[in-house]
Amino acid sequence: MFGSGTGETPAERFRRRSADLIDTARAVPADRWDAPSPCDDWTVRDVARHVVDVQGQFAGFIGRELEGVPSVDDDPVGALEASLGQTQANLDDEAVAQTGYDGHFGPTTYESSVDRFASADLVVHRWDLGTGAGVEVALDDRDVAASLADLDALEEPMRSMMRGPGAFGPEIEVGDDVDDQTRLLAFLGRRGR
Repeated sequence: MFGSGTGETPAERFRRRSADLIDTARAVPADRWDAPSPCDDWTVRDVARHVVDVQGQFAGFIGRELEGVPSVDDDPVGALEASLGQTQANLDDEAVAQTGYDGHFGPTTYESSVDRFASADLVVHRWDLGTGAGVEVALDDRDVAASLADLDALEEPMRSMMRGPGAFGPEIEVGDDVDDQTRLLAFLGRRGR
C-alpha cells in the first residue's frame, strides 16, 4: 500500500525493515510485552502477533504455510524472527517471489503484494512495538518519505478503507511544523512523541 519507493529491491527493502523490527523487538523488556500499544485494544505482544499472522496470510495466498514458528505467547521475538525469515526466503527465491495469484485488487505476485502491504506494515508496527514498550524508535527516513508520498497519492475509496478496527485509526491533526515521522504517524492515527 505504501512505502515502496526507497530505491531498493523488494527483497532488500523487506530484509532491512525486518532487521529493524527484530532489533526493536529484541529491545522490548520482558515485562513490557503485555503493555498497551498505540493500537487500540492491542498489547505490544498483539502487535507482534499481527506481524506474524500477516506473514502467514501472505504465504497462504500462494499455497504456502509458515513452518516451525514459535508461539507469540511463549517467544514473541522467536516468532517474529521465524516468520519474517520465511517471508525473506520466499522473496529471495525468484520462482516463489514471482508466483502469481488473484489478489484483492486483481492479479498480482507474491513479491509485489508483500512489498506493497506486508513490508510497508513493518515500518509503522516497528514504531508501535517500541512505543508500547518504552523503546525509542526513529523510523528510517527513506521509509517515511516513501510512505508519505504513497499515502498522499491515495484516493478514495482506499483512503477510507484503510481506517477502522484492525486497520489504521482516524487521522490526527498536526501542525505544519512537525517532522515527517510525526506527520506519517498522525496520518496513520498515531500520536508521535
